[in-house]
Amino acid sequence: MTHILDLDIDVQRDIFGSKDNYIRKIEKDLKVAVVARDGVIKVTGEEADVRKAVGIIEELADLSRAGGEIMDQSVDYAIEMKDEAEPGMLADFDKDMICHTVSGKPVKPKTLGQKKYIDAIRNNLIVFANGPAGTGKTFLAMAMAITAFQNKEVERIIMTRPAIEAGEKLGFLPGDLQSKVDPYLRPLYDALYQIMGAENFKRNMENGLIEVAPLAYMRGRTLDNAYIILDEAQNTTPEQMKMFLTRFGFGSHAIITGDASQKDLAPSARSGLDVAMKVLRNVDGISFINLTAKDVVRHPLVQKIVKAYEEYEKHGRFEHRYPNRRKV
Repeated sequence: MTHILDLDIDVQRDIFGSKDNYIRKIEKDLKVAVVARDGVIKVTGEEADVRKAVGIIEELADLSRAGGEIMDQSVDYAIEMKDEAEPGMLADFDKDMICHTVSGKPVKPKTLGQKKYIDAIRNNLIVFANGPAGTGKTFLAMAMAITAFQNKEVERIIMTRPAIEAGEKLGFLPGDLQSKVDPYLRPLYDALYQIMGAENFKRNMENGLIEVAPLAYMRGRTLDNAYIILDEAQNTTPEQMKMFLTRFGFGSHAIITGDASQKDLAPSARSGLDVAMKVLRNVDGISFINLTAKDVVRHPLVQKIVKAYEEYEKHGRFEHRYPNRRKV
């Protein structure tokens, strides 16, 4: 069948992309032919494929008309979500501005999972985000925290991580305390610099308005009027997670991020993130968001890598480690 789309010439230009590379992606994935002729776009192929391709093109057209920029990533995501997307999804993402980085780049959700994550943060006091690397868990949490801080909704930002990655113990590492913990906290600093700027961050940190510290430093405190972010939560013990959550004070928000598939705990140890997701599942005011490979917004190859590992882990992590080993 053939379907005809009557779109403004500027919108058509955005959808086709440089050297028609965007439309070629749609043709390849949906097995359709797309031609722009006489001011209209004609999509030809099997009926089911044409309907899906038209849906993707209309989704990209909505984004273009809303003033959004069509990129490889948005085309890839529209194709990925062709069976799940609601009309106007990409345009809705584009409107949901959180803040800008110091370089002027807008920070906003780019996937359906990220949109649900941001909405959950806005509507709940405590949010757990579980998902693979590259899904924006920490960066979006930082953006929300910094925006709330700059709008004077909270008085300070506190970010923490359990410092036990890669099996290393701080006591056995060389240097003073700061040099020991800095490598574990560096990803948090990097995100802060990108959104807030190095000088602004350092000034607020010196004034005690921003704190970046190992999780152990949270013990014995009550954190009022603060935005609190616990990163790498899969590496907490249940006791540490309980300790962190009970630091929560009046006027505060907490975001707990982690990847339950990437633990650095001892093999026999339970993860505080796993336990919390079971114990607190039905508590009002707490939301749980699961991000997947579809929400990875790094290089497309990273998305493929994450998806491959997800498929592998569905069938058991260790079952096929030595597929060619001879049984005796």
